[in-house]
Amino acid sequence: MKKKITYAGAGVSIDEGTRLVDMIRPLAAATKRKEILGGIGGFGALVSARFNGVEDPVLVTSTDGVGTKLMVAFAAGVHDTVGIDLVAMSVNDILVSGAEPLFFLDYFATGRLDARKAAQVIKGIAIGCKMAGCALVGGETAEMPGLYKDGEYDLAGFAVGVVDRKKIIDGSGVKAGDAVIGVASSGLHSNGFSLARKVLFDGCKLTVKSRPAGLNDTLGRTLLAPTRIYVKPVLKLLKEFNVLGMAHITGGGFIDNIPRVLPKGVKAVIKNGSWPIPEIFKLIQAGGPVDASEMLRTFNCGIGLALIVRKKDETPIIKRLGALGERAFSIGSIAARKRGEHGCEIAG
Repeated sequence: MKKKITYAGAGVSIDEGTRLVDMIRPLAAATKRKEILGGIGGFGALVSARFNGVEDPVLVTSTDGVGTKLMVAFAAGVHDTVGIDLVAMSVNDILVSGAEPLFFLDYFATGRLDARKAAQVIKGIAIGCKMAGCALVGGETAEMPGLYKDGEYDLAGFAVGVVDRKKIIDGSGVKAGDAVIGVASSGLHSNGFSLARKVLFDGCKLTVKSRPAGLNDTLGRTLLAPTRIYVKPVLKLLKEFNVLGMAHITGGGFIDNIPRVLPKGVKAVIKNGSWPIPEIFKLIQAGGPVDASEMLRTFNCGIGLALIVRKKDETPIIKRLGALGERAFSIGSIAARKRGEHGCEIAG
């Protein structure tokens, strides 16, 4: 008689999944908002559609992952920061429409579930949600033996926010003469890691434990610096100033992201050298070597968020962002765009 086989014998532990849910339940509870009905553990999350002070609510959605930054986390054995990245990539995308993030869901996939490691990841997600002011309402943990290498996992995140229709920021009012403000990033955020890894690990033969000149920490810790979440300071800013357009500087850098919020007939002229470039980007550029144009199209190079405002508001907004804990710089302006010109030009 054949020995009976179980789900656990096939590589999937229901008990480990249940243990994970029990471990993360208090993490999710700590992020709850008044619109959220119920908690983690049900088949679906219930969210009230009544938003105080929002006359004509428009929902704004976004989804993203962390990309090959996860491979740095695996090598470094650090799993409590990539969850912050996961939240940041989606809530910052929602923010550029002027929306407030309401709730977040995650997808965690692995070959063999390690509840303790997964809980570290989700702890980071909960921290990110608290930083963004949104609720972690649920997610999916998928254990798929044979699909992932032992010890590896993948992440995806899904966020929903709300904005009053009359307060949507879409860049339609941007015109020549307006100013472009750059808000500092915390490092690479979650973009360009395939190039960064190729240069630093394959080309320069560095490891996550290396301490290259100019860095204040190991290379691994520097690369794993969590993506900055701009939600709370920028939402405060929007109550005080008129912001015409915003761009989250992710994959594609300035070149591809800023034109997404510009109307026809104008372009952004970014002044190269108008903000400090963090050392990690200099290390990548020199180590490749990587052309300056390729750096600006692949990485944020120190600017994680771009704001387009009237020229008269530029200095007051930079000062206000400073008071809110963000480093901001005058990085360019909006100019008339001729036929055939690109929507973003790097000057200097």
